[in-house]
Order: sequence, then C-alpha cells, then structure tokens
Amino acid sequence: MSTTGGVTTAMATLLPGGEEPPVTDPRVPAREAAERELSKPMYHENDPGLFQRALSRFWEWVDELFSAASRATPGGTLGLLVIVLLAVLLVVALWWRLGTPRRTAALGGVLFDDRPRSAAEHRTAAEAHAKAHRWTEAVQERMRAVVRSLEERTLLDPRPGRTADEAAAEAAGPLPGHAEDLRAAARAFDDVTYGGRAADEPAYLRLRDLDLALERTKPVLSGADRGAVE
Repeated sequence: MSTTGGVTTAMATLLPGGEEPPVTDPRVPAREAAERELSKPMYHENDPGLFQRALSRFWEWVDELFSAASRATPGGTLGLLVIVLLAVLLVVALWWRLGTPRRTAALGGVLFDDRPRSAAEHRTAAEAHAKAHRWTEAVQERMRAVVRSLEERTLLDPRPGRTADEAAAEAAGPLPGHAEDLRAAARAFDDVTYGGRAADEPAYLRLRDLDLALERTKPVLSGADRGAVE
C-alpha cells in the first residue's frame, strides 16, 4: 500500500463512523470554481438594474460631497446648512427684486409696434390704464407719448424702429436739463416691457411729470444757449 493510501486509511480509522476525510483543493482552483458557480444567472435575478446602480452611485457621491463640505465648513453640518439657507434666500430676494426673466434686449426694444398714433392718443391711453391700475401698460403708453411729442415738436426725427434708449440719448441734446430723467424713463420702459418687471404708481407718476415738464421746456438749439430753461 502506498504512503498516500496508508495515510488516508489511517485518517479514516481516526474519524468517527469510519467517515472519509474532507477533500482539500488548492486555493486558486477552489476560488475559480466558486466564481463560476456565482456567475450563473440564477444568483443575479434580483440584482439592481443599471439605472438603480447609477442612482445609488450618484447619491453616494452627493453624500460624500456633502460630508466633505461639512468638514470644511466652520460649524460642520450646521454651518453648511446655514450657508445653503442664506444662498436660497439670496436667490429668492433677487428673483423678487428683478422679477421673472423673460427675454433680454441687448439694445432695447422698439417703442412703437403698431399703427402711428399721436402723443395725445398715447396720453389718453396711458391715463385709462392708470385709472384701471394697470401701471405697466400706463408706463409704456406714457413713454410713447413722450417720444411722440418730441417728434411732433421736431426735436426728434420720426424714425421707425427707434428704441427708448436711443430716443432718450437723442432728446438729451435739445433738452439737456432733463437728460438724466429721460434716461431713467427709458430704463423704466425697457424694464417693464422686456425685463419682466412690473411697474407701480410712483413709476407712472414720475413719467407723467416728466412728460408735462418737457411740454413746458424750451429746447436748447445751440451750444451758446446750453442751460435749459423752463
């Protein structure tokens, strides 16, 4: 009998009931056999799908990012929450102050987009909107009345497609005493027409007062006479 067989026989005699000794395989073949067994589809029927795995990885990344930020922030997690809350409040404040953004006009929008009307017609429309508390429309019509009045007085050349900013800049020449008010009126028109902001009663009243003041102002037609008089 060989040595191996003798050892096996001797071990069998030492086991209770004459049991055979366990089979011992080398580590690498045993691991490979286990991997082959575990790779069978029957063991992966309940594994999460690709989307679930990606979502889990994303939340793990968010958790790691939040943890790193909290460690780097004075006060830890509480300090980070305070910073996030302040950022949210800042965004809300800016949204409330600037209004909902709708579209941006790089050079400003045109003043007149329908049939030509006289300054008196625009003033009548503005007053009607003001009585109804439609301040945005009232501001728009009053600005159009201002520009149309300057065209009727030949202080501005009638020009289709002129913007509020252009009208204010051109009118500042013959009406230098009102240059700043004209620029402010143009900004108000652009804000409510193209910037998504809502006008209010004080904005309309400032524009109405400017319109009335311009009607009483004598234009400056030469450099020697610069210094508008009312």
